[in-house]
Amino acid sequence: MWIDKYNSEGYYDPTTYKAMRMVLRDELKRRYGTGYRPLVFICSPFAGDIKANTERAKNYCRFAVEQYAIPLAPHLLYPQFMDEHDPDSRKLGLFFGRVLLGKCQELWVFGDTVSEGMSYEIRKAQKHNMLIRYFTEDCEVKTI
Repeated sequence: MWIDKYNSEGYYDPTTYKAMRMVLRDELKRRYGTGYRPLVFICSPFAGDIKANTERAKNYCRFAVEQYAIPLAPHLLYPQFMDEHDPDSRKLGLFFGRVLLGKCQELWVFGDTVSEGMSYEIRKAQKHNMLIRYFTEDCEVKTI
């Protein structure tokens, strides 16, 4: 179903658009039950303490599955075969992540720290009027 970002008079109306997307999501859940799961982009820190941040990202993905979502965490996938320390490889991995973000219905941001990469992902999601949800490191909903 297509939801227009513009009102009947042709003016851009992001508030109504976001509300209608939530109504549609609830309707799809009601209609299909657990058969409908939105694709959500997991936005969390990676650089720095890579080992601890990787474990946290795995937990965030597990949480998303428990919330009837399909998690997508490129920072768990690409470092397995791309070199994070090679600038060209890192740039390519970030590009892949941006492409995948565009395919998602929602962006879920975890933790109190927002890295430069996370900030970019949040801005891109805002630009495309994507539903953005914020959570603590313990997967509790944050009010912003």
